[in-house]
Amino acid sequence: MNKEIEVPSKDLCRILTLDGGGAKGFYSLGVLKEMEAMIGKPLSETFDLIFGTSTGAIIAALVALGMPVDEIHTLYKKYLPSVMKASTKSKKSEALKILADEVFGERRFEEVKTGLGIVTARWDFETPMIFKSNVAQAHGRSATFVPGFGCSISEAVQASCSAYPFFEKKILMTGTGNRVELIDGGYCANNPTLYAIADALIALKKDYASLRVVSVGVGVYPKPKRFGWFWLAQKLISVQLLQKTLNINTFSMDQLRVVLFKHIATVRINDTFERPEMATDLMEHNLTKLNTLYQRGCESFGKHEVQLREFLL
Repeated sequence: MNKEIEVPSKDLCRILTLDGGGAKGFYSLGVLKEMEAMIGKPLSETFDLIFGTSTGAIIAALVALGMPVDEIHTLYKKYLPSVMKASTKSKKSEALKILADEVFGERRFEEVKTGLGIVTARWDFETPMIFKSNVAQAHGRSATFVPGFGCSISEAVQASCSAYPFFEKKILMTGTGNRVELIDGGYCANNPTLYAIADALIALKKDYASLRVVSVGVGVYPKPKRFGWFWLAQKLISVQLLQKTLNINTFSMDQLRVVLFKHIATVRINDTFERPEMATDLMEHNLTKLNTLYQRGCESFGKHEVQLREFLL
């Protein structure tokens, strides 16, 4: 039988959610760097639940394993450009697999230090599939719950980041032998905050007043101007369409959060940058531009520092 892991009894239940957005996750890392410095300890020791989608899934998993933000930032600088520069979906998927396997190895969901949720979308069933670490997060069928459906963290992260058709769909075998075909979690919840709140209220049975939610986006930027034959070929189906799909999902999910859960204390960090030099998209691979996003994330933290201190200290 699957023994439920006891969730520590606390006055507050603190939740961290991280949006998808490809290379723009550098912005999220800037926010988290400042947050970690303010708290003075690993984020995994502060947050009871950490949910992530796509690039946010990579960061969420590493944070939940206890990795310092500086180390995650170093990994992003090392691996992300090679993923985004790859010219075909098969090459992008292979570069993503190399990143995930080298960063996570064979680590399992049982190894995380706090509650974790990684959002993916099922291609075959057209439904969300959320990889979770703790049977306490189950909304039913707890007797058959297996952390991460018996998959490795690397496999779940690859699935969450597989932004089809720019990446290949990810096919996994669960611990029960079921074959599942998955794509980027951004197609169902690029902003995973509602899923995290549902876990806290329904599965963990926390009350509204006890929740403190920190929702971190990837920033909003002007569209970049790209040139060359590859850009022209891609423009027809395009990165722009994928970007718009994810943006619409992100903002609609946040509007729904405000309507349904306006009484839950939430800090949303997702600034808009309109200057032309900030133009970028989720496929950005220029490290100079990505460093600028990181710095902007640090600055965005500063706008919310007072309220974050009240939430987290």
